[in-house]
Amino acid sequence: MSEEVGLLKSRRRVLAEAIMADRDFPPFARATRDGYAVRSADLSQEKTRLQCKGMVRAGSEFSGTVGPGECVEIMTGAPVPAGADAVVMVEYTTGQDGRIEVQRRAGPGENVVPRGSEAREGERLLAAGRRIGYGEIAMMAAVGKQAVRVYRQPRVAILPTGDEVVEVNDVPGPCQIRNSNSYSLQAQVSSAGGVPVALGIAPDREDRLREMIAKGLGADLLLLSGGVSMGKFDLVEKVLAGFEAEFFFDSVAMQPGKPLVFGRAQDTFFFGLPGNPLSTMVTFELFARPALALLSGENSAPLIFLRAKLGKEVRRKAGLTSFLPALLEGSYEEAVVQPVEWKGSGDIASLNRANCYLVLPEEVEQVAAGEWVSVLPR
Repeated sequence: MSEEVGLLKSRRRVLAEAIMADRDFPPFARATRDGYAVRSADLSQEKTRLQCKGMVRAGSEFSGTVGPGECVEIMTGAPVPAGADAVVMVEYTTGQDGRIEVQRRAGPGENVVPRGSEAREGERLLAAGRRIGYGEIAMMAAVGKQAVRVYRQPRVAILPTGDEVVEVNDVPGPCQIRNSNSYSLQAQVSSAGGVPVALGIAPDREDRLREMIAKGLGADLLLLSGGVSMGKFDLVEKVLAGFEAEFFFDSVAMQPGKPLVFGRAQDTFFFGLPGNPLSTMVTFELFARPALALLSGENSAPLIFLRAKLGKEVRRKAGLTSFLPALLEGSYEEAVVQPVEWKGSGDIASLNRANCYLVLPEEVEQVAAGEWVSVLPR
């Protein structure tokens, strides 16, 4: 389903229509430098004297034609006058009282963007299924789109589970934790273009969990957190099975986030995310975010990884692909990533000392300082 929204309200939504050029882009041959519009055939010598016939600025046009031995002063963005086929930068000219000396040669098309070279009238500029950012908004404004048709934002139900979880405004008991997962997931869903629907906290009771899951399956996507491990009170998979759920996988070879469940019940996809906060956040970025992008109408949602040099040696046990909190500093070829000390997948404080995840393939046990490694931005 789609809806029409105002241009600025379309940011981060997904196009449900193609955007076409309403005219040639640029609609005229455009100067890219301040200088003089010339006939390149006149500039066969290192120095050439030309008669300046006038001036043209951006937003106006020169009514005459540039003939042999003539030029027109021109500003960046202005249309190149008829007869001229190049622009000489003002830095390479001298003169006054209409007599201009050009101190270098110029080739055809120099400092000129030809008409229609960016796009032709009727050409598709943006395809349906594309996520809208500031560049897309600029393009739509350029073709006069004040409103645009976009896909409806998916509703994403969020259901944390467990008797150990209490609301953020409650005073937790000595063995309880506040409900951070619901809030981090709401923020992640919003940033991914979805509409978060918080369902509250499901206790470790099959009857109540069943009621809340049934409600969540009325959304476009259901995200559960906790209750997907192998413990006696990890009830999520058992309850989902009662909805005749189809499970596509129930674990992944990664750390943190191994006990991840993905499936479909009553035509709604669901993720059973691990309960530890870092595991919840990482698995959302790797699995739920791309799925949500596709549900939003986006054509594809590839994960973007960076490369950086490792700041200090890392040793660990092989067997799982690791996504470790890390700090990325520097720039370009000098980018360096430093692992952040962390105490496991419940350590939110370590995540907030980091700005990325250091990615280590499952077979790697040791990486020396200075080696190039993969980084997943936060």
